[in-house]
Formats: sequence, structure tokens, C-alpha cells
Amino acid sequence: MSDYIEKLRDAIRELHGVEAKHVASVPVKEVYQGKTVWEGVVEVFELEGHAKAAKSYAWIHSTDDVENAGRLVVVLGIPPVNSPEMAVKAAILEDYRERGLTEGS
Repeated sequence: MSDYIEKLRDAIRELHGVEAKHVASVPVKEVYQGKTVWEGVVEVFELEGHAKAAKSYAWIHSTDDVENAGRLVVVLGIPPVNSPEMAVKAAILEDYRERGLTEGS
């Protein structure tokens, strides 16, 4: 298993206390108003023993932060998150919320 997948598995284990089995690598491109806002590969994991989620989606993407060039993202497969594409949308939305950039702010 690649170091990259192992790093994601370790993060899932650390964050959620369960083992994860890698099952797929899915390319995702998220477009908003005709512009690509995120493009990359989402790794899909089956979770063993999580109370609410059977799957998790994880990836590392580059950032503008020189000191932290890669941001690790883990999204549990809890409805409405039921696909790699929905996991990316949820992560983007959460990122905007954290920055106070959602509509009505």
C-alpha cells in the first residue's frame, strides 16, 4: 500500500478511532459558476466499527500556506454525504463556513 494511502488511513484511525480499508480512488472535479474550484482524487475507505458511517472519503490538497503546503481532509460518509463528489462539496462548504464566507455573512 502506498505511503499516501497509509497516511490517510492513519488520519482516519486517529480522528475516528476505527480501522479503514481502501476501496477506490475517484477523480473529482468540482465546478461552480463555470470555474473549477477543486480538482483531485478522493480516496474511498470502508470503515470497520464506526457507529454512524460505513465509508469515509479522504485526500490531501495543496494550500497557499507555505508552512503547511498540504491539507489533509477526511469526510465521513454520513448523509447527505454519499459519494466522493458530495464529500468534496461538504469540505468546500465547511471551509467557507470556517472563513465566514457563506451567504448571508
